[in-house]
Amino acid sequence: MERLNVSSFLKTMEKTKVLFISQEITPYLSENEMSLSSRNLPQGIQERNKEIRTFMPRFGSINERRNQLHEVIRLSGMNLIINDTDHPLIIKVASIQAARMQVYFIDNEDYFQRKFTTVDEDGTEFADNDERAIFFARGVLETIKKLRWAPDIVHCQGWFTGLAPLLIKKTMNDDPFFAKSKVVYSIFNDGFTNPLDKELKSKVKALGIAEKDIKLLEDPSFENLSKLAINMSDGVIKASPEINPEVEKYAKESGKVFLDFQDSESYIDAFNAFYDSL
Repeated sequence: MERLNVSSFLKTMEKTKVLFISQEITPYLSENEMSLSSRNLPQGIQERNKEIRTFMPRFGSINERRNQLHEVIRLSGMNLIINDTDHPLIIKVASIQAARMQVYFIDNEDYFQRKFTTVDEDGTEFADNDERAIFFARGVLETIKKLRWAPDIVHCQGWFTGLAPLLIKKTMNDDPFFAKSKVVYSIFNDGFTNPLDKELKSKVKALGIAEKDIKLLEDPSFENLSKLAINMSDGVIKASPEINPEVEKYAKESGKVFLDFQDSESYIDAFNAFYDSL
C-alpha cells in the first residue's frame, strides 16, 4: 500500500506535457496575430511549469541560415505515403534562446521548398495544400513517437493544422503516445478561399479512416475543414476577436468545451487553466 501511495505521488508530480502544432511562428515568419500567439504561448505555458514541444512547417520563405535551422538526422529518414507517393520526412530544429525553447520544423522537398507559405506571390492558393497539410500533421505525430514523448494536451493553431485532430483521434487512438491526449483547436480569422483538392476525402480515407468520420470532406471548404477539426477536438478556442461566423456558431453548438476570445493580457493564464480543465 505504501509503495502504491509513493507511485501515486510521483505521478501527480509529473509535469503536464503540451504539444503545440502551429501554422506560423515568429520570428521564423512575419509577425501577425497567429505567429505571435504561437511564439509567446508555448513560452508562457513552459513558465507555468508544463513541459512543451512546438512544431511548425518549414515553409520555403523561412531563412534557414539566419534562424540557424539544422537537420536532426536521428529523427529524419522516414517516408510518408500520401496519394500513393513516397515523400521523405525531414526534421529540422532551431532554438529561441530568450525563451529557452526549441522549435521543430517539418520539411520535405516536394511540399516545402517553394519560397512561400500557402499561397504564391500573386496570392493564388497552392493546389496541393491538402497534401501539404496531411504531410505536416503526420510528420508531427510520427516525430513525437520517435521522441518517445506522450503529450497530455495537443494544441493545434491555424487551419493548416486542421487535419491533426482527425489523425490523432482516428489513426492514433490506440497508440500509447496519443491514446490519452486531449486535443484543443484554436480558430483564427484566417482561412482559404477555394476549396482544397476534391480528392482530399479519398486521400484521408486511404490512411484507414472510416467514411462516416470524414463526410464533411466531400466539400473540403474552409468551413468544413474547421467543423471536422472541431468534431475531433476536446476543446475549442476562439483565438481572434472576429472569426468565420458559421464556424463560430458550429463550435458553440458542438457541445465541445469552448473558450471565448481572450486579450493579450489574459490569454496565457486562460489557456493554461483551459488545459487543466480538460
